[in-house]
Amino acid sequence: MYLDIDLHSHSLASDGTLSPAELVSLAQESGIKTLALTDHDETSGIAEAQVAAERAGLRLIPGVEVSVSWNNRTIHVVGLNINPEDEALNNGLAKSRDYRNWRAEEMGRRLAKHGIFGSYEASREMAKGRIIARTHFARFLVEHGYATDMNDVFKKFLKPNKPGFVKGDWAGLEEAVSWINGAGGVAVVAHPARYKLTATKLRELFSQFVECGGKGIEVISGNQSRDVTFCMANYAKQFGLLTSVGSDFHDPDKSWNRMGRIPQLPKSCSPIWSEWFESDSSLSNSSAASL
Repeated sequence: MYLDIDLHSHSLASDGTLSPAELVSLAQESGIKTLALTDHDETSGIAEAQVAAERAGLRLIPGVEVSVSWNNRTIHVVGLNINPEDEALNNGLAKSRDYRNWRAEEMGRRLAKHGIFGSYEASREMAKGRIIARTHFARFLVEHGYATDMNDVFKKFLKPNKPGFVKGDWAGLEEAVSWINGAGGVAVVAHPARYKLTATKLRELFSQFVECGGKGIEVISGNQSRDVTFCMANYAKQFGLLTSVGSDFHDPDKSWNRMGRIPQLPKSCSPIWSEWFESDSSLSNSSAASL
């Protein structure tokens, strides 16, 4: 049995391939009853998604995925149940988008020095919203035969010491969490297993996150092993964090993050949505299920 809730997804407003309305439609077709739209440093798709969700009879959770600089690396913090009109949040996200645009130009310049021309222009054309992301560059590099797939792109071009890599210069952890909390939302560490941190560094991250006012972590993200799920569930219990789940959906052609395939949570988890839906009899049993 899969959960019918997905709290991490992306649309054309950032680096997804579907419009917000198309994303909601796919979520409904995939059996999702509660969906969070969490575009990178961007909330402009929420209004369209909300209209589509109301028509589809689907619950939409307004969200955002904020880029954060922590210990000389980039991590992501998802904000759930935010007010997308909050002034401080939008001012902060605007700064992140300005940096993203500069980074995209710089990536184009660096790739050109290695004989790969037109990457910035193509990525800008590919981006339908205000965000030009590394994913757009990756699609360009695959389409033009410089890499075999997305993983190959990051390995060859977008990791440290590779031709297209530009170090992130984002908001700090405390600042990003304050934006989310100030907008009435709940801050969640996104896909913590993907940062390849040691156990010591992960504990340091979670400890600082809690001190900053963070409330949750994604115990399940995309297609991951049960071992990773139970490991993250243990961290959630250790640090008193609520647990979230998400496909991290970007593209229907990518099987690793398909919608409607999120397994049930371990029994030790306290789902982040429990309080949201406490009095809602329409919440299905599968949304509350656990292993």
